[in-house]
Amino acid sequence: MGKLITRFMIMALPLLLTGCMWSGTGPQAVPELPPVNSTREPVSSQPTSEAPTDPIVLGFSQLGTESNWRNANTTSIVDAAEESGVTLIMENAEQSQEKQFEAIRSFIQRRVDVIAIAPVVQEGWEPILQEVKQAGIPVIILDRSVNVRDGSLYVTFIGSDFYEEGVKAGKYILDKMRNFPGPVSIAELEGTLGSTPSIDRGRGFRDTIKADSRFQVTHVLPADFTEEQGRIRMETLLEKPKAEWPQVLYAHNDDMAIGAVEAIEQAGLNPGSDMIIISVDGTRRAVDYMIQGKINAVVECNPLLGPLLMQATKEIMAGRTLPKRMVPPEDIFTQETAAMEAQDRKY
Repeated sequence: MGKLITRFMIMALPLLLTGCMWSGTGPQAVPELPPVNSTREPVSSQPTSEAPTDPIVLGFSQLGTESNWRNANTTSIVDAAEESGVTLIMENAEQSQEKQFEAIRSFIQRRVDVIAIAPVVQEGWEPILQEVKQAGIPVIILDRSVNVRDGSLYVTFIGSDFYEEGVKAGKYILDKMRNFPGPVSIAELEGTLGSTPSIDRGRGFRDTIKADSRFQVTHVLPADFTEEQGRIRMETLLEKPKAEWPQVLYAHNDDMAIGAVEAIEQAGLNPGSDMIIISVDGTRRAVDYMIQGKINAVVECNPLLGPLLMQATKEIMAGRTLPKRMVPPEDIFTQETAAMEAQDRKY
């Protein structure tokens, strides 16, 4: 991708974490976002008194195109790069960690200024990140985290608190089913095995419901964050005897939930009443399904990370210090608030 024309100037350090992000009722200026921990990581670049005269080159390894959320995330990054004057070289790994390794090595060969990675899974990153460190290129982890022993292998992680998203989903179910005598059987549609959102959303949900013995996760169905797999897994589940059908479906993303809704309707059931459904993301399609009564609640996961990524990239090149973690603001939407949310949804 060629050099892009700057449309606005990135503000100084006190405004590092300010950007146009999505939060509930629409785009708004977000104040400084609190890091998950207070540790601040010094970047390896030498401080400079002036911004670089040449355009910054950012190599970005996107993990795939598995969902509407991911497509909105990619669009946000492309648009933010153009607006901020950063030259973006993006490679799509299509759910392959090996392809991500290949892309990162190509970025090293091209001598990009900064490398950003949206990792498909959280394990197995230490060797390739060591290669990047040896090349002297700073790294930003985006959306999903990596599990590495050496925290100096990346500068900052920009992304949602997936565990808290699971907690929000669990609290909603506890409240929604508070008068249900039980037992409550729950089916869980998992995302990509080994991915941070799949691990943490499941863990947060289970930790929240475990205090109430009425609630049991009786079916765990890997569906890879795709609508097709969500439909297939639910079709298979509904082929079992009716006594084994769940009262609740918890899907790790909207696409899987929407696929499951199709299968539930084909079985002659009413999603949202015969089976309570909660998902994670907050895409426009899921909000529309809430308006129709087919999904009960959606926990928001903000895909619009592009402005934060570009601001962090420029701060690194200026030699400044960044928080080790940046978390965008997020909410939970229900059928009661769905119509209002649909008016301003960007993705």
